[in-house]
Amino acid sequence: MSRGRGGRRKKPEEGHGGEERWMASYMDMVTVLMCLFIVLYAMSTVDTAKFEKLKASLATGFGVEQSQTVDTAEGVIVPPEDAGQKGLLTNQDVAQDTREHLMKIAEAEKADLEALRRKIEKRLAATGHRGAADFTVDQRGLTIRLVSAETFFKPNSADLTANASEVLEAIAPVLAPTKRSFEVEGFADVVKPVDPYPTNWELSASRATRVLRSLVEDGGVRGNKIASVGYGDARPVPGKKNLALNRRVDVVVLSDQPENVRSLLPSVVPRS
Repeated sequence: MSRGRGGRRKKPEEGHGGEERWMASYMDMVTVLMCLFIVLYAMSTVDTAKFEKLKASLATGFGVEQSQTVDTAEGVIVPPEDAGQKGLLTNQDVAQDTREHLMKIAEAEKADLEALRRKIEKRLAATGHRGAADFTVDQRGLTIRLVSAETFFKPNSADLTANASEVLEAIAPVLAPTKRSFEVEGFADVVKPVDPYPTNWELSASRATRVLRSLVEDGGVRGNKIASVGYGDARPVPGKKNLALNRRVDVVVLSDQPENVRSLLPSVVPRS
């Protein structure tokens, strides 16, 4: 009997231990749920003013709200009747400000290129080669056309004449210190070449490369800032029939501005 009573006393103890384990799991679950709701509450806190501005801006951008003007800085809808008032910008105002900003950049870029041109002209004059190059500023940058003093190259040759070498020696010190990139473009006359050049493409490319080497090896221009290309006889000097003038090389000082700025360079007048 004592054993039976002893056995019956053990059963409540086992049940009591199971209840404790269940309560521990339950308390863990309640704790996790409480943390979850705290996080959800924290995430639900919104800056109402900023949210309204964002909502208005998105509504206009996606066409939900009709408006001719949007204050993009604040993200609010501007009624049409208020357009143009002090502190509010119309689409035309934004476009005008943008163009004026681009024009200022273009003016500064052209002024820099023109200053480079004047330095080259001064060097050419000082070395007895005044007028040895023609200059053009377009959307690519500053083109230095070496077309003076009869020829820069002998027929069917990529070897520089003495005059050409002197001209390159004069302009290299101006080009070398700049951080700009350059492109050397070679050209040929319409006379069909003979060995070792099968076509004028190879001849013109060889001439461009010869000038590039002179600028890099003798003039100090950085090799990673310059490239060469040959155009054969496909791009003769406009209005020129003299074969010698088409045995030439153009050195292009490339503009590093974006396209919308470079497109303004031909027409812009730099401020003095």
